[in-house]
Amino acid sequence: MTTPARQSVLARYAAPITIHPYIGILGVFLGASTATLNGRLLSVGLPDLRGALGIGFDEASWIPTLFNMGTMFIGVFSVFLGVAYGIRRVLLISGVCYTALSILLPLSPNIAITLALLAAVGIASGSFYTLTLTFVARSLPPKLILFGIAAYALDIVVTSHFASFIEGWYMEHLSWRWIFWTAAALAPLVTACLYFGVPPANAGPRPNWRGFLLMSGGLSLIYGALDQGQRLDWWNSGVFAGMLAAGLFLVLSAFVRRYLQPNPLVNLPFLRPRNVIVLGLGIFCLRFFLLGSLLVIPTFLGNIQRYNPILTGKALAWMAAPEFVLVWIVAIATVFISSRIIMAAGFAAVAVGYWMASRVDSSWAGGSFLVPEMLISAGISAAFVGLVVSIVLLAFEMGAVTSATNMATYAACMHTMRLLGGEIGAVALGRFLTVREQVHSNLLGQNVDAGNWLTGERLGGFAAALAPLSAGPADALARSGALLAGQVRAQAFTMACSDAFLLIAWTIAGYLLLLGIMRPSTINIRQLGKAK
Repeated sequence: MTTPARQSVLARYAAPITIHPYIGILGVFLGASTATLNGRLLSVGLPDLRGALGIGFDEASWIPTLFNMGTMFIGVFSVFLGVAYGIRRVLLISGVCYTALSILLPLSPNIAITLALLAAVGIASGSFYTLTLTFVARSLPPKLILFGIAAYALDIVVTSHFASFIEGWYMEHLSWRWIFWTAAALAPLVTACLYFGVPPANAGPRPNWRGFLLMSGGLSLIYGALDQGQRLDWWNSGVFAGMLAAGLFLVLSAFVRRYLQPNPLVNLPFLRPRNVIVLGLGIFCLRFFLLGSLLVIPTFLGNIQRYNPILTGKALAWMAAPEFVLVWIVAIATVFISSRIIMAAGFAAVAVGYWMASRVDSSWAGGSFLVPEMLISAGISAAFVGLVVSIVLLAFEMGAVTSATNMATYAACMHTMRLLGGEIGAVALGRFLTVREQVHSNLLGQNVDAGNWLTGERLGGFAAALAPLSAGPADALARSGALLAGQVRAQAFTMACSDAFLLIAWTIAGYLLLLGIMRPSTINIRQLGKAK
């Protein structure tokens, strides 16, 4: 017979507790990790896919774009699906579709079908991000929430840094098809874990889906426009302008519809508290500073040292290996130390690591980044776990876990900030690198005067070294000019990377000031763990 105390706990968490909670935690980790790994493999393996599929740069650029547009679309719409049909059912259907589509992708007869399948794969995998974190907050026993958080954090901080090595190993030992088939191999295991680890739940109310569809479509189009903006030359492209205008129109339509016909599943005023805004910006900032290790360092090693993916992966593996252990240590530390303090310490460590990396010069190779990478790795682990713990604690403190509406609104907001933070950050940082490289190239070029004796001496030395391999003195001199121009470009790009590291460090410093106005949580992980 159910006791009153037991009934109170069930009412509080609004979901029955699964009899296999550890399998549910494994499903959370594998689901989010598989989706993250798939996205990273598409990004780092894009040059290899372009060669294997025999397509041009412009066509290939749409491969990660459409995948991420699908992820962005389902991120908001999955909130409606999760409430209307239950988290378990949605995740199981997504897992089955994810497996089937990933198997079919390498067998696609042409690029048009490949792109369509990639968009569908993005939709199938994107639900894992939003709904698995909802599962951690609402369905796990309180004493296991900390392990669920650590497992969820593990997919970002480890999988993202290990993807380059995996892709390089595939290309050397297996085939480009495994860029797609990795998801097909892991998704069945994910589905099995979800089947046995996520408790069934009754379907909730069937709210109107049109507002969700408008918002999802709008955010997806805006994401695609930003992702393609640099390649399409921004406002000089009709495709960019059309996608951005259509996306903004759909988002505005969703807000108008919300005003005229409020959706019972959306509670926007719930997002007004200061801590929600600060933590949402924390996700945005975290996704931005991850780009230092996921974008700037690999680009530097590829352009300056001519590293292939597997060599770049080995350099980044120095970050992934300690993170696998650190996230669990940090998660345990949140039992005794405020998650806000841990998050602040992590952000500060990352800022110091990037400040150290800003001293980069063109002689740096993979091992040269070891000390900054280790500090950044420790900081990322602390910042991410502290951030996720703070988000979950705030959900309990504000009563989101007892309200399907508030939890759906809260989860959708955080997921949207995660995706937009990564995309807007990538666009901004990519543009920053381009502009700063041009500035440094112009400044360096002003000091490379054709009549200057230092320039002449440098060109003469190059010409003498290249003479045995050249057709004549004129050919050697021409090649020496090209070599000097290459050195100028290398120096300009190195200085641009240094500026990018400093930009990230100062951005983190600015967020730390914002973190100071965040109200301390009234509950902690220890109190949740004592709940019976």
